[in-house]
Amino acid sequence: MKYLIFSTSLLASATAFADGPHIERVVVFGKQSDLIGESISASEGVIGAGDIAQRPLLRPGEILEFVPGMVVTQHSGSGKANQYFLRGFNLDHGTDFSISLDGMPVNMRTHGHGQGYTDLNFITPEFIQRIDYQKGPYRAMQGDFSVAGSANFSLMSSFDQPFGKLEIGENGFLRTVAATNLAVGESNLAVGGEWQQYDGPWTDIDEDIAKTSAFARFRQATDDSILHITFLGYDNSWNSADQIPLRAVQSGLIDELGSLDPTLGGESNRYSLSVNWQSADWMVNAYAISSELNLFSNFTYFLDNPEAGDQFEQVDDRAIYGGTLTRFHSTTVGDSHVHLTGGLEWRYDDISEVGLYRTNQRVRQSPVRRDSVDEYSVAAFLQVDVDITDNLIGHVDIRHDYLAVDVNSDLSANSGDDSDNITSLKGGLSYILNDAWQAYVNVGQSFHSNDARGAVISIDPATGEAAEPVDLLVRGEGAEIGLRVARYRYYNASLSLWYLENDSELVFVGDAGNTEASRASRRWGVEFSAYYWFTSNLTTDLEFAWTDSKYREDEPGEGNYIEGSLPVVASVGLNWQMNDYWRSDLRVRYFGKRTLDSFKERQSKTFTVVNASLVYEVDQWQGSLSVLNLLDSNDHDIDYWYASRLPGEPEEGVEDLHYHPIEPRTLRASISYRF
Repeated sequence: MKYLIFSTSLLASATAFADGPHIERVVVFGKQSDLIGESISASEGVIGAGDIAQRPLLRPGEILEFVPGMVVTQHSGSGKANQYFLRGFNLDHGTDFSISLDGMPVNMRTHGHGQGYTDLNFITPEFIQRIDYQKGPYRAMQGDFSVAGSANFSLMSSFDQPFGKLEIGENGFLRTVAATNLAVGESNLAVGGEWQQYDGPWTDIDEDIAKTSAFARFRQATDDSILHITFLGYDNSWNSADQIPLRAVQSGLIDELGSLDPTLGGESNRYSLSVNWQSADWMVNAYAISSELNLFSNFTYFLDNPEAGDQFEQVDDRAIYGGTLTRFHSTTVGDSHVHLTGGLEWRYDDISEVGLYRTNQRVRQSPVRRDSVDEYSVAAFLQVDVDITDNLIGHVDIRHDYLAVDVNSDLSANSGDDSDNITSLKGGLSYILNDAWQAYVNVGQSFHSNDARGAVISIDPATGEAAEPVDLLVRGEGAEIGLRVARYRYYNASLSLWYLENDSELVFVGDAGNTEASRASRRWGVEFSAYYWFTSNLTTDLEFAWTDSKYREDEPGEGNYIEGSLPVVASVGLNWQMNDYWRSDLRVRYFGKRTLDSFKERQSKTFTVVNASLVYEVDQWQGSLSVLNLLDSNDHDIDYWYASRLPGEPEEGVEDLHYHPIEPRTLRASISYRF
């Protein structure tokens, strides 16, 4: 079964068959998982429902911080996709790290707010069974946006007990979650929902979050297959306290929790229907997704329009259709066991509108550009896993992707079509030293797609000047050596040394609110993670990641440091099961100084945040108290360096640090009951 688990980990829950109708659901703690003999690299792992339940979260996207070295921040309102950092990448809102949910892609191509846009606000943490992650591009099923790595979320197929949960907190925070199972003959229908409101700590705005999520999953299991049909619905609206210039705070114009434009925010929704069928030999996945976003931002204030201001609206309205057909086969060649995983993928993005408008107080003034885009992609992949000996395991993977785009722009010169294809080779070896130790070496290629509009552009719609198109597909290559040690319920640790190259870097442009293709880059680094059991009731986890990030190509007037890169990430957590009723969690996260310009002349300050929780559980009841940002740090979630203009300042604006503060100390309490 080893090949089946890991060849499908990015597409479906590895515990699908363990969740059958006659087997009690077991809560997974990923840090307890013994991956010796199962993993292909030291940097892949499992996050279980038990892990998620133990950790206090400010926002759903912070689930990804379970991935060692991953950083999740925010530079705007709570309904917008988070900002992600991993392996020296400022991933913006998802570029170069691919995320899927039971086989459905979450990253969005040619998105109104950023390439690879990955909004996790539609996820309800209580409905997640498992997350499988892989850092680096070492598996054939890793396609677009996976140079830095990938993760697949697996939803619950059933709930061990129906439950209801009420959570309250400061600044108008109110959240309810409920879920149950409904018998449908010998099958099961799991249903659940979430509702949330929140005003936030800001001085001059109420976030006024109104979030609603719905979940329904039908499961039918037989002796040799399992079928899932899943519906997800999400709707949200919010106001934003956006990033602010340091000089506005220092001059007293606003305080650190204030805003220069109190009319920012947006609306978003996402609805999906998916079908997953799996047997021992086959897996079939198909999905349909509808997604909309209207986002209002203002990063430069009065730089471009001294009278009305620089507020703009980004629009994205699309439907996504796709699926995967996968075949599994095992055979024997001599004394070696060979496991084959081959498949086909297809995806169609029907983008009815991706647009940019100049606005004032959320009222459209004029369009900058409006486009409709069709994107078609197909891919074929093959994974070959070989148990060469009892201790030596190898894999060879190949993947070929084809992408075609058709852009219909309001400016005819920017309409056109393009296509590209790319072949990615991957492989590795691992050696099991003994029952507790395994060593790894891996190499691999992957890619990210660029915005289709940038691949066919002729004229910059904002300036009217000629514009140079970019390649549609951009290759990335990586290599990694690593070591893993594990002894169940005693310790679990991994160490990896890795290297990555990108043929073109996607860099977030703060004063434009988008990403643009830049120079070729390279990164290398060291990662360490460890979990240790002092006793059966007292555990700790340690994580450390160091990265060096630079451009590989010189550019006149520019340095070679990558803007937005994060060199150091560290964390430590302590979980204590005090007795049968009480448990606590204490967690410290540290982020080093982010590089803000290509010469590394400007860096952010370091970032430290402490979160804590206390949980009491008796019979069917559970109560919890969480303190987020326990020490009331005033560090910054995000920092950028660019030019903006405040009233009365020079026409060319002023270059300055722009930042979004982390939220002050926040107290939240919850009570839940399992029926």
